Amino acid sequence: METAGYLGLFLLAMSLCSTGHALIENLYCGKDNCYEVLDIGYDATKEDKESASLMFQKVANAYEILRDEEQRTDYNYYLDHPEEYYAHYYRYYRRRMAPKVDVRIVIVVTISVISVIQYWSAWNNYNTALCYLITVPKYRMKAIEIAKQEGVYDVKKKKDRTKTKVELKLMEWEFSWRATKNLSKVYDQNLVRGGYRKPKIYDILWLKLLLLPYDIVMYLLWWIKWIWKFWIKKEEYGLEEREYLIRRNMKMSQDQWEEWKRLKEEEMKAELATNARYKSYRRYMKKGGPGQMMFGPE
Repeated sequence: METAGYLGLFLLAMSLCSTGHALIENLYCGKDNCYEVLDIGYDATKEDKESASLMFQKVANAYEILRDEEQRTDYNYYLDHPEEYYAHYYRYYRRRMAPKVDVRIVIVVTISVISVIQYWSAWNNYNTALCYLITVPKYRMKAIEIAKQEGVYDVKKKKDRTKTKVELKLMEWEFSWRATKNLSKVYDQNLVRGGYRKPKIYDILWLKLLLLPYDIVMYLLWWIKWIWKFWIKKEEYGLEEREYLIRRNMKMSQDQWEEWKRLKEEEMKAELATNARYKSYRRYMKKGGPGQMMFGPE
């Protein structure tokens, strides 16, 4: 019995000793010896370690290439067709430089960012132009004149003696608010133009791209109608068609054409205002026009 006990204690001591020298999982190189992995000894020099590092990089590079099915296919084709020199360069760098994110997501995000910046910038330009026009007396007087002609700016304030001071003050504020609102509409419709006009939701890039097929179809239909009416049937041009041809020959956009027409109309009005015959005609029309009865000279 004593011999068996000593034998058990001896075996237990041997097992503990062997466990103390065993490599531990998840520490350093795990159960592998780092020197044996790099195939170097305990007394390895710096050159030996650099050589082992280069070997490790080669193994890592080979693993990265062969673990990807597409790169592995390209590599197999490279080994089978070494004469296609430039084609191998193209395939290699196409895989290396290709973005890791889905291209469709990049396009959607880019268009969305551009649309937001575009819409915000258009509103900023519009508000800047509106604030500038309101502060300039020349444009303010012009807006008031247009508003009076359109009947949206009533300068006649009736005094009501039955109202209290507070009620009169409130009426004055209401009148001022309505006048300012009406003037803002006049500024918007008559004075703010071009790149500073009030932005529309249809001007942003996203909607333009979504409506592009519809615009293309409408343009093709318009072009077919033009060919049928004026090339085949030889019809005469109408006013709209003539304006289109003039605008196209002058190489103007629609906004530039509208601005050019407005300036021409203002020039014509200024010339007519100083024309004696036009003044006589206006007096004639004010007195009744063709239906009036005249006795002798005016």
